Amino acid sequence: MSDRSLRGMRLGSQSMETEAGVEPAPRQRVEYRTADGESVTVTFAAEAEIPPVWVSKTGKEAIIVNGEKPENPNEKHQRTHWDMLLERRSVDELEEILAQRIEYYREKHAI
Repeated sequence: MSDRSLRGMRLGSQSMETEAGVEPAPRQRVEYRTADGESVTVTFAAEAEIPPVWVSKTGKEAIIVNGEKPENPNEKHQRTHWDMLLERRSVDELEEILAQRIEYYREKHAI
């Protein structure tokens, strides 16, 4: 073998690419403010949908500056049994089923 060792780059630890000619994606900075006046600035992509409420690092809810606070941002509409039933059947179908069941019980108890 040779007395001298081969010298080269360490694999994976250094990149041969440069940042010349690379443009970052367009961005926008949005300011939020908490009820006690704490200011929070968040950077979003230019095409991103901006949320009206942001939670700061301190855990406080911040509202977008010059924006309106939504009524209940974290509250989801709670579906009732009636809502789920109306997803499967129309009111006319329900009235027909009710009439059939009433007739069934009348016949059953008439004996």
